Amino acid sequence: MSSSVRPSTIAAITVGTVVTGFLAYAIYFDHRRRTDPEFRKQLKRESKQQARVAKAEADAKGKEQKKAIREAVEQANEEGFPKDPEEVEGYFMQEVAQGEGMCQSGADPIDAALCFYRALKVYPNPRELISIYDKTVPKPVLDILAEMIAIDTDIPVGSKAPSEAGSAGGIE
Repeated sequence: MSSSVRPSTIAAITVGTVVTGFLAYAIYFDHRRRTDPEFRKQLKRESKQQARVAKAEADAKGKEQKKAIREAVEQANEEGFPKDPEEVEGYFMQEVAQGEGMCQSGADPIDAALCFYRALKVYPNPRELISIYDKTVPKPVLDILAEMIAIDTDIPVGSKAPSEAGSAGGIE
């Protein structure tokens, strides 16, 4: 007579062995962490090293993104923008729609921000459009758009128009 072992029994034994091994290691690790000062120091060093590596990677990624944003703005300005009022209106609508579509589809935020930037460049009142963007554009894209605006000094975004800034002599 041969007795057969069911697959569920083999699976239960395997899971039990893995869980027991994991628990034994966790107990051993915790014991070493509590009792061995050199082990604690090593853990701290490793943690600090991982934090430094993560910070360096984040800094490199930030620099890379800033470079990509600058290049995108420069390329958009080199391509130019339409001047004819009918073309401007169509261009504006197309860029805003494309930017909104990219935001909804989860596309690259730089590309989405670039669409909103192009629309902003042809809009007659940039400050008004920026206030609309503040309410409707997702924050990551809006942050990139703010960097694009900071790069391009031709967009008037100050709190007062140039004619208003010079006329206010003081409080009346």
